[in-house]
Amino acid sequence: MAIDLRLYALLDPTLAGGHELDDLARMVAAGATIVQLRDKRGETRAMIDAARSLRCVLASARIPLLVNDRVDVALAAQADGVHLGQEDMAVADARRLLGPAAVIGLSVKTPAEAEAVPLELVDYVAVGGVFATASKQNEGPPIGLDGLRRIVGALRRRKAELPICAIAGINAGNAAAVIAAGVDGVAVISALSLAPDPAAAARALRAAVDQALQRRRR
Repeated sequence: MAIDLRLYALLDPTLAGGHELDDLARMVAAGATIVQLRDKRGETRAMIDAARSLRCVLASARIPLLVNDRVDVALAAQADGVHLGQEDMAVADARRLLGPAAVIGLSVKTPAEAEAVPLELVDYVAVGGVFATASKQNEGPPIGLDGLRRIVGALRRRKAELPICAIAGINAGNAAAVIAAGVDGVAVISALSLAPDPAAAARALRAAVDQALQRRRR
């Protein structure tokens, strides 16, 4: 599956702005190119039900659904794949369980982690946290745009065509600068789910990303 990371929407029931996840998915589909179910607290059965429901909602728009961390939930719900952190199941084990067609993404926060990515097994890498964010507890300080450029450079030297997105604290106001740092898209939570109009926010953020990508290609 070709991975389009331009607007990677993360849906978290604890940061849904009062919306049901299915309704939020319908709204962010106005601009999102890929969606992730991110639930750090949910029980397994409820997460599987939520993922199945989201998969049905997104199918008509042909937007892939990934599950954060939980390979078992992705398998049971027949999601398109999984996103793993550095402390989650090893990429090799996830690939063995999910098979060659599944999408597997990996979080990277340092140049050392970038050098250790099993490039033959992942479909994309998410780099961050770029900016400060209240959506996720990050152990270290934000890497900023300079840190993002360094990590992207390390990844591109290893595999120039690797799809890469950036995450943490990204919105329509800073998305262009993030894209200029060399990534293919942005992963966001609050900028969509906590916006007064998530659909309008998705369209605006997608437009900002598309324009920045066009400028970079000139």
